[in-house]
Amino acid sequence: MSLFTGTYYCKADPKSRIKIPSALFKQMKNKQKHLFIIKRAVFQTCLELYPIEEWNKLMEKLNNLNRFIKKNNDFIRRFSAGVQMVELDAAERLLVPKNLADFAKIKKDIVLSSAINIIEIWDKELYEIAIDEATLDFSNLVEDVMGDSKDVS
Repeated sequence: MSLFTGTYYCKADPKSRIKIPSALFKQMKNKQKHLFIIKRAVFQTCLELYPIEEWNKLMEKLNNLNRFIKKNNDFIRRFSAGVQMVELDAAERLLVPKNLADFAKIKKDIVLSSAINIIEIWDKELYEIAIDEATLDFSNLVEDVMGDSKDVS
């Protein structure tokens, strides 16, 4: 399992290429560290970058859904809409496809934010707004999500 830590502020060039910061690149230790799946996020106006092995695990789960149930088919179709495979180039840059860059409003200033086993790619302004909004009620969110867990330190 790939686990990522950190929030990285960087820039996209005019072609929507993002240089992966060295601290993040060092966390990509697996053999296929240059191969990813990029897709629209489900809940936010950002992108999700999945290491290929994490994507494959998720696809195994989705493959177990009964496709004779309409909502399962609808979910799979919507979840995988716009999904693309991307690779880091020799300069450790990631090319964000134009349609996905447009969706996430990626321009120049961006944020790469670790989200356990994936990396979120945000326009910096949208990231700051999302963080500010989440901060308003974060104590209640922590209690709702983690309050019942007995395995938390």
